Amino acid sequence: MFESFYRTMIAQGRWLLIPKGLGTTLLIAFCAVAIGSVLGCVFALFKISSKKILRGIANVYTTVIRGIPMATQLMICYFVIFSPLGMSNAVAVAILSFGINSGAYCTEIFRAGIQGVDGGQMEAGRSLGLTWWQTMRKIILPQAVRTILPTFVSEFITLIKETSVASFIAVVDLQKACDNIRNATYNAWIPLLSCAAIYLLLTVGLTRIFGVFEKRMARSDRG
Repeated sequence: MFESFYRTMIAQGRWLLIPKGLGTTLLIAFCAVAIGSVLGCVFALFKISSKKILRGIANVYTTVIRGIPMATQLMICYFVIFSPLGMSNAVAVAILSFGINSGAYCTEIFRAGIQGVDGGQMEAGRSLGLTWWQTMRKIILPQAVRTILPTFVSEFITLIKETSVASFIAVVDLQKACDNIRNATYNAWIPLLSCAAIYLLLTVGLTRIFGVFEKRMARSDRG
């Protein structure tokens, strides 16, 4: 078993493909969740707006993006939208694609969190002379953050796993790196199980880290 592992992963430095691919995976995930968070905030505010046109735009965005598989969205962005415009950087396209996709899910997460805050909070803020936006920024959003954090963390962890389809547009992420080792060695089980183990460590590790963070927030609230 060790000899097979050595021939597959260690010989010719093939294992070096894995940390490089992992770095690409994390780059895509972190950048995409940042884009998704911004889009989610904007479209969540659109969804709770009193203006019908803004609610309509937000509804179309979330319905379309959530209704199309991520792999299909990724290939549409790369082959249909960005490639004809001369943008051939696959990693950049993947970041934008996953960011747009994440934004649709973050929209619903943020909307639910904002609407979960008691409506009297807005009335109280307005009665103190604050504008709608000041009340939202200083009173509503800080309370909503505590509510949405667990779901937002779950979205981020899901996003990390979804980035495995980035290889569809030739991005050499963690999944593609392991596939390249498999193709070079004709050994499937070692690289694929290694890939699965790394994804598992990532998701479990991040879940534990954010779990500790959530407990500390809860203790600070009680204090």
